[in-house]
Amino acid sequence: MSKEHDDLVDLRSRHDPEAGLTPALEGYLADWSERTGIAVETWALPKRTVPKHIAKGVYAAVVEALANVERHSGAKVVAIAITAGRDSLRMTVSDEGAGFTERRSGGRGLAAMRAYFAEVGGTLKINSTLGGGTTVTGSVPLD
Repeated sequence: MSKEHDDLVDLRSRHDPEAGLTPALEGYLADWSERTGIAVETWALPKRTVPKHIAKGVYAAVVEALANVERHSGAKVVAIAITAGRDSLRMTVSDEGAGFTERRSGGRGLAAMRAYFAEVGGTLKINSTLGGGTTVTGSVPLD
């Protein structure tokens, strides 16, 4: 395995979403930004407790989205907003990087993010504009 892969596995294991989604994300985002040099603008993180199985799926999707930003986008900034209301959780991860065309939208990372959300009963959409960045949005009903 590559050093990049080993670093990513180490970062994931240091932050446990089952102990709380917001603290896990805060720690991961700070570590990831420091490691990559890509600025993270955190617009919102859940103020309420998120069920553990949903926290794990959302956390995994965010980690995968950021891995894609790091590997492919060339972005200098990524914005994150995750809110949990009474009935659902909404996630947005957006970058101002290179974007991609619809033909390139079938990668393993994108499929993994969709699978993480599907496993917890949610849906995920990926919108990208070549030269204009990518936005990943997801919604999960809360139990």
